[in-house]
Amino acid sequence: MSETTAPITSAASAPAPAPASAARGRRARIALRTVQVLLALFYGIASALPKLIANPYAVDSFERIGWGSTGMYIIGALELAGGVALLIPVLQSVAAGALSALMVGAFVVQLTFFDGENAATPLILIVPLVLIAWVRRDSNRDLLNLVRRRV
Repeated sequence: MSETTAPITSAASAPAPAPASAARGRRARIALRTVQVLLALFYGIASALPKLIANPYAVDSFERIGWGSTGMYIIGALELAGGVALLIPVLQSVAAGALSALMVGAFVVQLTFFDGENAATPLILIVPLVLIAWVRRDSNRDLLNLVRRRV
């Protein structure tokens, strides 16, 4: 091969390997998104659905605390809306914050009416929700800009 047709093998033309921090950042984003999807599934299927279809266990629980079917449907709708909003990039931080507040209420209800029987569950769920709200906080600015353009 002549010099004009020989492949170039200099370091300048070879693609630079991605820095380790970029790979870690990508993995962290994927992991956080996976947690968001899992939480969305949990809130939509395991938490909201029994309330929205009036599962007897959910009905009994809400009767016990005195909120009846209206409270059950409202909480179910809030959980479903929060779960869906966790998957919408512009709403993800607000949704995580709102679901965290809902879990604080659930914790108080568990302590007050159910003798703390399942009080650890809302506390466990708050941890990833607060993390999502914090890491995705830039989406709050995007949401605010969207709202301002509409007004």
